[in-house]
Amino acid sequence: MRNLYTSLLFVIIGFSSQAQELLSLEDAVKIALENNYDIKISENDSKINATNNNLANAGMLPSLNANFTNNNSQLDTKQTQGDGTVRQLDGAKNMNLSYGVGLDWTIFDGLSMFARKEQLNVLEQQGKAELQAAILTKISDVYLTYFDMVQQQQVMASIDTAIVISNQRLTTAQNRFIIGKASKLEVLNAQVDLNSDLSLLLRQKEQYKIAKIRMNELLIRDLQTDFVVANEVSFEQNLDYKELQASAEKQNPQLQSQILTKKIADLNLKQVKGNRYPTVRITSGYNFTRSEASLGFITQSSGQGFVYGVTATVPIFNGFLQNKNEKAAKYQAENAGLLLEQQKLSLSSKLSSLFTSFQTNLELIKVEEKNLEIAKQNLDITMAKFKIGTITTIEFRTAQQNFVEAAVRYSNAQYVTKLSEINLKELAGTLQLN
Repeated sequence: MRNLYTSLLFVIIGFSSQAQELLSLEDAVKIALENNYDIKISENDSKINATNNNLANAGMLPSLNANFTNNNSQLDTKQTQGDGTVRQLDGAKNMNLSYGVGLDWTIFDGLSMFARKEQLNVLEQQGKAELQAAILTKISDVYLTYFDMVQQQQVMASIDTAIVISNQRLTTAQNRFIIGKASKLEVLNAQVDLNSDLSLLLRQKEQYKIAKIRMNELLIRDLQTDFVVANEVSFEQNLDYKELQASAEKQNPQLQSQILTKKIADLNLKQVKGNRYPTVRITSGYNFTRSEASLGFITQSSGQGFVYGVTATVPIFNGFLQNKNEKAAKYQAENAGLLLEQQKLSLSSKLSSLFTSFQTNLELIKVEEKNLEIAKQNLDITMAKFKIGTITTIEFRTAQQNFVEAAVRYSNAQYVTKLSEINLKELAGTLQLN
């Protein structure tokens, strides 16, 4: 019976592979890395953070601007001189023109600019961590969907085996009916059971098709692209909890992102404290000026040359806002620290739970594999007895269903174990991306 199950499984997969693309797990991961929208969006976000990380955004560089001003007026003007003489002119024209280049540079702002630059560095690192998290999440989805399809294929093979047996049972029942050793009821029962198996196979094919659509969605390609997956599931049975925990502390993207968030909050507090200190700015430029007036002692003037100066601003009182802003920044930094500790505890809890499940499922695979062997032996004996008419059809059907259920449980145990392994590696940041 075991040979029948194995042979049928390889015939089904082999026949499908001739007409459909065989998608390996490595190829699926490669395609997802190249095409997935969420990964592309995260890559662009990371590039934005890298682009924004510069001295100008930190406020360390001067600004240089070209200026041009031209003011004109035409007024009815009346002027009274110191000696009482009155001068009057209707439509007196006045013009003031200035243009040039000006430099403005903040050379000290309480060291806030250095804190901002460091914050930009951290934001760039956080963008990389978030990109890594997005990649791991999507690749984990690919892994899980792939092995879900593997499990679906194995279940279909089990049902196909049951259909072969049901066909044999129906043929036997019909032959027995023809020679008068069985009733019509036995033939009808065999036909009903065969139809039930066929119905179950159709439902299973529907689930397999849905999983295939999900995989195509993850790979960003035509949802109707047809393919099959490999049928083998292997496990890394020597996973070590301490090694996983150490890797998670260093490589888990969510934890690393939270660590960087804490740094950002600390740097924000540093910037807020910098507002207590003076701000020093230097200005410089080269200007051209020209003015004309229709009435007055000076009717025309012009000039050009360098202008420069220093401006210092010392905060004295702003309604106690500085103290309040510092308190708010301290609370934000404290919250970031609490969230970091919460993230560490949550990560440790998930790792511990998943590792326990992984170990239990490894043992469960051994139990279900042994149970499947027993179910196969029982079905072989039952089939032999059925052919010579020493057992009832109900006993035969029970043995057949026990075999199918055992095969499905064995397949499910493999899938759940693989799921635990994938989730463990995702948390530890060690999931293979190629």
